[in-house]
Amino acid sequence: MANDRKVAVVGCGFVGSSSAFALMQSGLFSEMVLIDVDRKRAEGEALDIAHGIPFASPCRIYAGDYADAADAAIIVVTAGAAQKPGETRLDLVNKNVGIFKSIIPQIRDSGFDGILLIVSNPVDVLTYAAIRMSGLPEGRVIGSGTVLDTARLKFMLGQHLSVDPRDVHAYIMGEHGDSEFAAWSSAMVAGVPLSTFCEMLGHHDHEASEARIAESVKNSAYEIIEKKHATYYGIAMSVKRICTAIMRDEDCVLPVSSLMVGEYGLNDIAISMPTVVGRDGVVCRVPVSLSEGEMGKLQDSAAALKAIMDQVDFEA
Repeated sequence: MANDRKVAVVGCGFVGSSSAFALMQSGLFSEMVLIDVDRKRAEGEALDIAHGIPFASPCRIYAGDYADAADAAIIVVTAGAAQKPGETRLDLVNKNVGIFKSIIPQIRDSGFDGILLIVSNPVDVLTYAAIRMSGLPEGRVIGSGTVLDTARLKFMLGQHLSVDPRDVHAYIMGEHGDSEFAAWSSAMVAGVPLSTFCEMLGHHDHEASEARIAESVKNSAYEIIEKKHATYYGIAMSVKRICTAIMRDEDCVLPVSSLMVGEYGLNDIAISMPTVVGRDGVVCRVPVSLSEGEMGKLQDSAAALKAIMDQVDFEA
């Protein structure tokens, strides 16, 4: 039986440790187990994060193994290799699917029956791999998807329009990667269509602005990696947001990656679209209206993912 006050984080690199730090501050959990192939790294991160507990809510944080995570409400998987110079995307996919073949069966064999949140990249392919390998119902395996990309979009639109980004309602959909796209046709600011709001402020060159902002969102990770070699704070906050939606049973809409079962004509593929997320994971997908051009971009994004997936062996 899952312990609703317990979370596990697999992988204690930059993303995993930052996510653990954010979750410690969230107050959602009173127990956190950190798991890493480098046990000493996990022990060090647990100790370092635990020293902040006097300034937060009580939480027992320790390094452990997969048996310790068996009763967790959520397991957050951040483990994986980063893409190296000269390495193809397919090389990275095969390498990380191989890593998942050693991780996910151990989670499955522990008897874990909670929510599996995949953060490792490429997140859509690895979410699909985790669904195949875990034996969990597909709705309880979700990827962080384009939650961070959407946050970047809202942040940049907020800057462009001089409004609070929390009042911007717009989504990045499709693959978390180069084929992602902004669903501009459904974008709004405080219930006002984006184009109308822009014109109120004297912004009339919509297509150029949209293209510039969408490109900036897509290239954000590359820019950050170029400057500081890794991205981790933004995704850590995304992990915290998704975990909050699950543990508080919020039934909120987040563009997580999950298995498509006919939406937009897509099947047997994990991809990001607005999704109602609650205590049991995926409640339902939200059929956002897309323009003809956006529908084409979604199909192209799915095709790009499928082309990679068709070359991968997912059998654990």
